[in-house]
Amino acid sequence: MDTIKRTFTRRDFLVKSAVGAAALLTAPYFTVNVRAAGTGTPIRIAVEFNSHAVPAYVAIEKEFYKEAGLCYTTYASYVTGVSLAAGLTRGDVDVAYICLIPAINAHANAGVPIKVLCGTHLYGYGLAVNPEKIQSIEDLEKPGIRIGTLRQGTATDTLMHRVMEQHDLNKQTILSKVRRMNPPKSIFALRTGQLDAVFLPDHWLTMTERDGFSVKLTARDVWPNMIGSVLVAREKLIQANPDIVDKLVRATKKATVWMNENPVASADLAARYLSFEARNTPLADVLENESELRVSSASIARSMKNLEYINSIDTEQFQYTIDNAVRLGNIKKSFSADMMLDLHFLKQV
Repeated sequence: MDTIKRTFTRRDFLVKSAVGAAALLTAPYFTVNVRAAGTGTPIRIAVEFNSHAVPAYVAIEKEFYKEAGLCYTTYASYVTGVSLAAGLTRGDVDVAYICLIPAINAHANAGVPIKVLCGTHLYGYGLAVNPEKIQSIEDLEKPGIRIGTLRQGTATDTLMHRVMEQHDLNKQTILSKVRRMNPPKSIFALRTGQLDAVFLPDHWLTMTERDGFSVKLTARDVWPNMIGSVLVAREKLIQANPDIVDKLVRATKKATVWMNENPVASADLAARYLSFEARNTPLADVLENESELRVSSASIARSMKNLEYINSIDTEQFQYTIDNAVRLGNIKKSFSADMMLDLHFLKQV
């Protein structure tokens, strides 16, 4: 038994998490299919349940999918990038707007045959703190400070390591008091006084402000040009239906341009989508007041300012992210970014 414990690595944990996490954590909140006009095969598209997905919300609301020749009925919304990666691993999803880091883990650890088609945003993660207990980043080392973040190998976990390294914090001290939980549970935990600091993706990060927390830093502060999320597709879809993939990339690009030109309107519609989804998820079963499920336009607008919505991909930054995952023990060995990239659709737009 001791030998098994010693050889169960961080990467092993991530592999097992990708293929065997509990249904509550990996199942989508609800599912939607997208299909090309005139075809009978639905394309299963998924997003993460946060403001990273605003380009997809805009593409739906402004009918950019429809204009491109795609028809949608529903889509899948997952609570985290890890749960979405698990959906990709199981083969439940054909196309996803997903955080880059869990996409890399799924490709490297579970062999998921996906390609990155374009970017959707930079940054999108940060640290929120109880200002009464934490005035500086170094205060995270103080005895009794309780820190929350997502599971190992996630973008927020990676950001936490980045912060510890840049501020020369003692990793053993910090990690010994980290509590792993998904964003909704993190919100509930800080609301009930169980957390003093939390690393979260947006929009969950800015949601902490209504409970008295303040955003201490964002990814932009510690990781210049960090790739946040990307649009990925399974290789089988790219090979069998390149026209559909081309339409998805074009619709995503158009949505990105529109939302950057119309930030207020984008925040309004994203708030509607996120509030609607929350009312139709298991979250509704554990909240006493439905108002807790509402996401304000103002909160989403602040959240969106923490991100930079762009479609280009910095290949050097992509390679750095892969190599950094190896360094942290999230994947076993490095590989060329070219193995995951297929940017020719984007170049045609």
